[in-house]
Amino acid sequence: MNLKKRTQQKIVLISLHGLIRATDLELGRDVDTGGQVKYVLELAAELAKHPDVGEVELLTRQIFDPRVSDDYSQVEEPISENARIVRIPFGPKRYLRKELLWPHIEDFIDQTLAHFKRTGLPDVIHGHYADAGFAGAQLARLLHVPFVFTGHSLGRVKRERLIAANKKPEDIEKRYKIFRRIEAEEYALETAAMVVTSTTQEVESQYAMYEHYVPDRMEVIPPGVNLTSFRPPTGDDSRPAIASELARFLKDPDKPLILTMARPDERKNLHTLVETYGQSEELRRLANLVLVMGTREDLRDLAPAQRKVVQQIFTLIDVHDLYGNIAYPKTHTPDDVPELFRLAAESRGVFINPALTEPFGLTLLEAAASGLPIVATNDGGPRDIVSNCRNGLLVDPLDIELTEQALLRVLTNEKEWTQWSKQGVSGAHEHYSWKHHGERYLRDLNDILSQTATPALAKKTPRRRIPEFDRLIITDLDNTLTGDQEGLDEFVRLIEEHDHIGFGIATGRTLSSACELIEELNLPFPDLIESGVGTELHYGSNLTSDSSWEREIGYHWNRRKIQELLADQPGLFLQPEDNQSRFKLSYNYDDKEAPTLGSLRKLIREAKLRANLILSHQMYLDVIPVRGGSGNTMRHVAYKWSFQPEHILVAGDSGNDEGMLKGRTLGVVVGNHSPELESLRGLPRIYFAEANHARGILEGINYYQFLDHIVIPNDRTE
Repeated sequence: MNLKKRTQQKIVLISLHGLIRATDLELGRDVDTGGQVKYVLELAAELAKHPDVGEVELLTRQIFDPRVSDDYSQVEEPISENARIVRIPFGPKRYLRKELLWPHIEDFIDQTLAHFKRTGLPDVIHGHYADAGFAGAQLARLLHVPFVFTGHSLGRVKRERLIAANKKPEDIEKRYKIFRRIEAEEYALETAAMVVTSTTQEVESQYAMYEHYVPDRMEVIPPGVNLTSFRPPTGDDSRPAIASELARFLKDPDKPLILTMARPDERKNLHTLVETYGQSEELRRLANLVLVMGTREDLRDLAPAQRKVVQQIFTLIDVHDLYGNIAYPKTHTPDDVPELFRLAAESRGVFINPALTEPFGLTLLEAAASGLPIVATNDGGPRDIVSNCRNGLLVDPLDIELTEQALLRVLTNEKEWTQWSKQGVSGAHEHYSWKHHGERYLRDLNDILSQTATPALAKKTPRRRIPEFDRLIITDLDNTLTGDQEGLDEFVRLIEEHDHIGFGIATGRTLSSACELIEELNLPFPDLIESGVGTELHYGSNLTSDSSWEREIGYHWNRRKIQELLADQPGLFLQPEDNQSRFKLSYNYDDKEAPTLGSLRKLIREAKLRANLILSHQMYLDVIPVRGGSGNTMRHVAYKWSFQPEHILVAGDSGNDEGMLKGRTLGVVVGNHSPELESLRGLPRIYFAEANHARGILEGINYYQFLDHIVIPNDRTE
């Protein structure tokens, strides 16, 4: 193995949803613009400081939408020296919530491959959350570079908690696309060389719910806190502007502050905090309550779920007549946040996080670094923070009496308040600095890179070794080209009459079987043949093997063990030997008896094996390496030979063609397609022809005007 030589690293972070810019963060604007945004920006800035790191890119989504700032449409933006945001256009131009991004992830992958072709391969790709986890894992598999994953929050955990809250499974799926998210997380975990987590509880209780749970790959590296911005009050600090904003609400603004800071989300449990304060005469006498609930210009413009939470809080304020005792500012800037913590600490107040669940709790660290004692939910991250910093109390967030007692204890015991304040500051510096996080992260990353081979595609490819053409038609064989002899004859004439168009075959057949059928059909010999369901790639009449593809396809592939594992499964019947190949196990699949694809994936994952499962025509099952598949081979060809996806027309009829049809290539689904491709209908750049077989391909060629000046009528994403 040709191990990679140590040079200054190029690290690529991917965070796709929400609104990301380097300054003036709009944290709390909606459920997608929360702590993850701050985390990835501060991580990028910290990693870029290290002498081992030459460059950090944070890839996110480019957005053109009058409802949000023009900042989010800028292609690039510096974060710090050696770190920058790069915005990749994909999907609709407008701002979308994260659940609506799933159909456009392949578009992001293709656009990012083009970006890497221009700027060079990264040394590592780090995906944040499920959407970027899936995209980053795909890119890492294609480019053969190590992948790091941080889930931030997990779909299986969310689904379990929503069901416990009496939400209907079908409603959960409709709203959150939860099964798509869970499968993306499994894919990311399967690919990851390292999973960065924030707490031990996250590893043991949350990731343990996944089939690809491998504790040895998981590293608990708590995020840092910006210790320059978040510091205790000095006594000489000038009065911040946010203090005047709070004073508008309060009869006695000099009282200690009970501060909470969270977006208006049902899981944040803010209404229970207001109920606790409203029922307690002693709390109301001792302190003011300050609720910082993101930003809102107009309550009517909030998402329905957020508006419901805010209205519930307003109702409780009215029921308990809390006017003059409670502040709930409409807006605040990122610069106001450290000032709020210092203001609360100066008043000898307390910070409370009453969330039902808390994966980490960054605001608790910010409070600790500011010398402000905390009361927090006894779940997840707060347990580790209080254990390390010894700066407050943990409570059951639904126990109103216990929460009241904890708040009163912090507010009335001056000796403990002072001790918790000092311990919070020292604990934050000792355990939660970004410097500490960056050192741990890079130590583990260097271990991974020291055992990583140089990516096959890092070697510069000659401009073109395949024949000189400027566009490429790649089509499946069986049931796509075959089935209509007259249509096939017309297709062959088209290929022979246009020298500027390359011709490729993508088939589930073995190479020898594909060549026999090509000869039988009297086809011009293809410029490339992708065979074995995207496991083999050859060029020209000499069948020259793609050496970079051949070197990498066997990654984590154990054919023998997978075959043994599936041997006793009902409804699976191994196909004849001439349908098998080194990197492909092919079965006939009886859907009345066989386990579902999901069950088979689970079986393979629990055996700690890795494979892709592809079902075609509802009756043929192919099991191939994780780096195989028609989508991966098409992207490999486009990247290696510098083809624009818009200059590649792909045509197919079944599930093993799905990967190459999705993304930025020009897809044609022939009229006689099998039902598994119906899920692609309506996606951009996928044309469903009315004609069958080869005539369907010809219909698609005409639709895109592929022989002349290419047009893309279905390049719609809005």
